This record gives sequence, C-alpha cells and structure tokens, in this order.
Amino acid sequence: MSTTEREWSVARGARALLDAESSATARGSIEAEWDGLDLGTAYAIQDEVLQRRVQRGEVLTGVKLGLTSRAKQRQMGVDAPSVAWLTDAMVLPAGDPVPRSRLIHPRAEPEIAFVMRDRLAGPGVTATSAMAAVDRVHAGVEIIDSRYSGFKFTLADAVADNNSSGVYVTGSVGLRPEDLDLALEACLLEVDGQVVSSATGAAVQGHPAEALAFAANTLAERDAAIEAGWIVLTGGMTDAVPVAPGARVAAHFTHLGSISLSGG
Repeated sequence: MSTTEREWSVARGARALLDAESSATARGSIEAEWDGLDLGTAYAIQDEVLQRRVQRGEVLTGVKLGLTSRAKQRQMGVDAPSVAWLTDAMVLPAGDPVPRSRLIHPRAEPEIAFVMRDRLAGPGVTATSAMAAVDRVHAGVEIIDSRYSGFKFTLADAVADNNSSGVYVTGSVGLRPEDLDLALEACLLEVDGQVVSSATGAAVQGHPAEALAFAANTLAERDAAIEAGWIVLTGGMTDAVPVAPGARVAAHFTHLGSISLSGG
C-alpha cells in the first residue's frame, strides 16, 4: 500500500466508522473493501478516530485491551492482544441502563480494571513493574459494540474499530493490587439471574498484569504511554454475551464486589 493509498484509507476508514457509530448502523468489513489493509494501517485508522473524537470534545481517559484470552487469540489466529483507546464519552455511570439508542448490538463482558497511580511507559515494562504503577483495582463490565454487521470482522477490522468499543462501568470497590491475587480473582456473569459464564483473572494473559505490561510496551511503539490517572480495561474474562432489551446483567467478583445493569 503506497503512502497516498494509506493516507486515503486512514481518512476514509475513520470517517466510515464514526458515521456508523453516530447513526448506530452496522456496515460491512473495511478489510473486504480495501485489499491489503494491514495491522499498522488499522492502528492508524484507530488513532485518526481518536483525534476526531478529541476534536469534537471528548477527553482521552485510558486504554482498553482486546483478545487477551488465549481462546479468543486462537479463534482470530493471533498470538497477542490488541490495544485501543478510552474516552470520557464511553463511561456509563453506575445505575444507568445500557444506552441502546447509541449502540448497534451490545454485548457484555466482565473485566478487571486498573486505575493508574504512575505513568507507565515502555519498552521493557514487565508484569511486576506494571503492577507497581497501579493505584487501585476495580471490577468492570464493558458493553462492547461493533460497527460491523453480525459482529463479523477480521483482526484489522477490530483494531480500526477501536476494539469494538462501546461503553463501560466500573464498580465502587477499589482495592490495592498488593491486597489481591488477581490470577485467582473469580467472576460469575449472570443474565436475568442465570449464571452464563465464569472465569478468573488468569483468563487474561495468565494474569491481568501481563495485559497491562503488553499495553504499555505496545503503546511505546506508537510513541505513547499509559498516563497517571488513566483507566485500563484489561480485557474480557469471559466471552461477551448479548444484552437484550430489558435484560438484567450482573457480574459478581470474589473481592471486587458486584456490578449490575439493565439492558435498557
């Protein structure tokens, strides 16, 4: 892909994805339209989308990881997670229902969330040094969405689409990382009172700290870092489950409390 083609693709891809989001209308795969779309260009589209969000008044508040479970990596044919951005517009206040009018096909997944005390910059970040930069650990539920029809996409599609970002809520319980064994921190995911999935923190790269370190080291390749005060969503502990209108979704963690929300 030539420089001119790449720049044209970045601008067009960002515009197409933001248009799909603003109209809550699914579209087809970008990679299917642009033969040869690579991961580097997909990240460039992601960054262009972020720039346009900031220009319209959103504030960059953190990062989110995708494909942190081994099963999802095998499914997508990759051996590492992907990294995307969080802004203040993606925060779902506790108690608010899922904002269905702005989402296409919402799905819920429980996550372990970090609030950063210190700036974390790669390369060379390890799980140990990553955890040393964390202030508090919270439960989280991310309501992911996808701008692609039927939630069907390639890895490059997903990266361009900011790892299927939607909205997220974090729990009120915030614990120091040294007070938890995050690999063993368990979660039960319920829909309408029925347990539909369960997992522990080990499902996230073996330990959520590994996902945090990966994010810092990957962002360093893009001349970025994880800043103090940011939120880091470390990736789904379980598969994401569809959230039907009127459904009740709850995630119950061993030590991090519970989060409940309505499907709207």
